[in-house]
Amino acid sequence: MVAPLNWGLGHATRCIPIIRALLAENFTPVIASDGVALQLLQKEFPELETIVLPDYQIEYAKKGKNFKLKMLKDSPKMLKAISKEKKIIKKLMKERNFAGIISDNRLGVYSKKVPSVFITHQLNVLSGATTWISSKIHQSIIKKFDECWVPDVAGKPNLSGKLGHLKKHSLTLKYIGPLSRLQFQELPNVYDLMVMLSGPEPQRTMLEEKLFEEVKHFDGKVLFVRGKIEAKQEQFQFLNCDVYNFMQSDALEKAFNESALVLSRSGYTTVMDLAKLQKKAFFIPTPGQFEQEYLAKRLQKQQLVPMATQDDFSIAQLARVADFKGLHQIDYEEDYAELFHLFQRK
Repeated sequence: MVAPLNWGLGHATRCIPIIRALLAENFTPVIASDGVALQLLQKEFPELETIVLPDYQIEYAKKGKNFKLKMLKDSPKMLKAISKEKKIIKKLMKERNFAGIISDNRLGVYSKKVPSVFITHQLNVLSGATTWISSKIHQSIIKKFDECWVPDVAGKPNLSGKLGHLKKHSLTLKYIGPLSRLQFQELPNVYDLMVMLSGPEPQRTMLEEKLFEEVKHFDGKVLFVRGKIEAKQEQFQFLNCDVYNFMQSDALEKAFNESALVLSRSGYTTVMDLAKLQKKAFFIPTPGQFEQEYLAKRLQKQQLVPMATQDDFSIAQLARVADFKGLHQIDYEEDYAELFHLFQRK
């Protein structure tokens, strides 16, 4: 069972290389999730069985300063969903002959009956003044799993910084290298700018509306991917933009490789994708989202990718990209046969 959290599209998309590797190693993946994360994986793997899990009902606050308060307010709904998914997993383990579980940040998807793995790049959960407690809680949940796979490298340079690296711990960690469904290709530039949106509402829509206004002032050809997973792919023209509601992996890979510059959120999966594709980028972190703000500030400090807050961003700031190096691939080849040995039946 492969079970990504439905929080934007990042958890689902970084499970795509894991699912492909499981298929290559003759496992039969069953995908378990909800909402747009499940819809995306159903489009990518229409032949695979899927299971609907409870919705964590995660929504971002309209104002960044209220992010923590909104998460606290929504926590009872989230805890209820986790409790429900635990019951579903318990029932499935009785009824089905699963070899193992891979949970990408779904906190209730594990079982003592089969090897259970947790995928996360957040060993430290940044939450401002409460980082120490949010990190301890998260680490105590990770301990319920047999292994924790971190999609990064153990040493330096790395992509996740203090998020994915602990000074002291008693966790069973495996650094499995950055995960990306995309491959670098040498293609001529078709687009001067690619706008790539994702993430929970209402912040996705708020940034979309702002950027539709800003691209009016951009001198060049734009590809605008809205990050809305819907039943049918739609495409339309808006001034200098080719606009798509979503793209599947093959089309997205081609689009990234044909774009000179990428404008997006600074979610960790996006960072991994852009590093693999060796792209120049500009980041606008989700307001109040400590992890994205940390990653964007860290990459700016390293002179790799410039950033701006959502309120302060204007299209003219893209000129700053010329002074930055851009992301580059961290070479790491994972031995999936060895990694999946955990799931081989005795």
